Amino acid sequence: MNDALLTRIADALDRLAPPPAACADLAASPAYMWDGHAIQAVDAFTPVDYDLLTGIDAQKSALLENSRRLAAGHAAHDVLLWGARGTGKSAAVASVVGRLQREGQDIALLQCATDALASLPALFALLRGTDRPFILFLDDLGFDEGVGDARTLRSLLQGGTAARPPHVRLYVTSNRRHIVPRHLSEQDDPINPRDVVDDRMALSDRFGLSLGFHALDQDAYVAIVRGYAAKLGVAFDPLEAIQWSTQRGSRSGRVAWQYVVELAGRHGLTV
Repeated sequence: MNDALLTRIADALDRLAPPPAACADLAASPAYMWDGHAIQAVDAFTPVDYDLLTGIDAQKSALLENSRRLAAGHAAHDVLLWGARGTGKSAAVASVVGRLQREGQDIALLQCATDALASLPALFALLRGTDRPFILFLDDLGFDEGVGDARTLRSLLQGGTAARPPHVRLYVTSNRRHIVPRHLSEQDDPINPRDVVDDRMALSDRFGLSLGFHALDQDAYVAIVRGYAAKLGVAFDPLEAIQWSTQRGSRSGRVAWQYVVELAGRHGLTV
């Protein structure tokens, strides 16, 4: 076998299995993305201002305190943020990181797609190469069928050689309080129905801090709109704000913000 043929074989193998993508500098950026193979920097990290999030004061305060401990190298919890859609769960995570970074804290946000859970051991191996505190963000997590992936995540949260490093904490948002759905059929187990329930609740139990985000009543919704509008310096009609939410079938911080964006557009403002 001559050298030319060996070179062609080597080139073909490289095309079939290209070298892993270079990892971003873990000390240089405020936020990152994990695609299941490599960490990519997100330099244009512009979270919502922490003070602008209203109606969830207790939740964001607890989240900020926990994140501040992590940034300082102290004991901190993995966090589950659960509740109705549009209530500020994801915005709260990003805004807390932004707030700490503006305070001069060296902490970064690292978002991972929920369909890349199987790659988390590889991600944790990379993060063990740095001492920088990281919040690993899993947005809108839920397991519709079975609990195999749930058990995988459970083991990564606590125990085992592949568990997350001590300077990394998972912040997970979910519309379900227990992440894994529960069904009335679980009560039909003829042997031990409690075991079925316990197994499905075991993942949410791994989070030391669980924060509930709840649907808003009309007064709370209007109060959020008022706070956003005041921040932008625009007037609003409460009845129109209520009509806006009715048309969308939801009263939430997200809908309130969308209404205020509409107001800002009418006044030629940017947000």
